[in-house]
Amino acid sequence: MDYKRVEITPEANKLLQELKQQHGEVIFHQSGGCCDGSTPMLLPKEDFYIDDNDILLGEVGGVNFYMSRDQFEYWKHTHLTVDIVKGRGGSFSLDIPTGYRFLIKSRMLNEEENKNLNP
Repeated sequence: MDYKRVEITPEANKLLQELKQQHGEVIFHQSGGCCDGSTPMLLPKEDFYIDDNDILLGEVGGVNFYMSRDQFEYWKHTHLTVDIVKGRGGSFSLDIPTGYRFLIKSRMLNEEENKNLNP
């Protein structure tokens, strides 16, 4: 069985694909909660520096999804789903002008997922 930490809804994936068409290569980075709460930020790949402090959680819609190592320690037992709602996106996120914003829905990993994703 293929266990995933992060997935995307069909509606969010549709918006993601439109933004990829407009902006080229992009990444998601889960905001740490400062100015944009816990918003997943969609950023041009070349505009965001990924280093050893960032963890790759997986891929959604052909886009890598990262989170800071410190934040991951709090979220490592959680499954994330990228979705959208009407509203303005995060201050640096590419979804700002679309009338929608990405958001995260979360749930605790079940016992089997936890065993396989957090050995």
